[in-house]
Amino acid sequence: MMLPLRLDQRNGLKILCLGAHCDDIEIGCGGTLLKIIHEYAIDHIKWIVFTSTSERAEEAMKSAEYFLMDVADKEIIIEKFKDTVLPQQSAMVKEYFEEISEAFQPDLIFTHYRNDLHQDHRLLNELTWNTFRKQFILEYEILKYDGDLGNPGLYVPLSSDIANKKVRAILDNYLSQRTKHWFDEETFYALMRLRGVESASKYAEAFYMRKGIL
Repeated sequence: MMLPLRLDQRNGLKILCLGAHCDDIEIGCGGTLLKIIHEYAIDHIKWIVFTSTSERAEEAMKSAEYFLMDVADKEIIIEKFKDTVLPQQSAMVKEYFEEISEAFQPDLIFTHYRNDLHQDHRLLNELTWNTFRKQFILEYEILKYDGDLGNPGLYVPLSSDIANKKVRAILDNYLSQRTKHWFDEETFYALMRLRGVESASKYAEAFYMRKGIL
């Protein structure tokens, strides 16, 4: 039997979304963000992408604006660290994390899964835990060629409407990725459907919750 949990609603939520690449946040937790925005009061959302090109940065900004269209107070930042070699830039990335934490103390953080086989993803996870010690951190998953999907323990059921909205937004905004063999609606629905089966729902996104206080 699964027990439903709800976030603290004494104040509007402050949320930090971290993604190594331009479409990571949308793929990993886009549906969950849409659901939270619909069901909770939001104080502020900070959305940060670490690597980009000029073309992908434009796509990422449009996509983030779409996902956060109902959030009044938001900040979308698309940085230009070099893709695939974030670990070689770890000192600069760590300094950037410290700047984030000095300016913003969120209630909830979405970041990459610690056992993700992409080196950029793993670094962001490591620095998230290294920098933030009092936040509720959820690690999202990105399906990929490497085959690194695991067994997450926290599920967010999604309505068909939210699942459809997520998939259409990703495909419509990231036209530069359409040539990749995995970048299609079947891929995105497949993982949400699998996690839906595991959580006794139609669709779901799943997360790794390493620490929590009940």
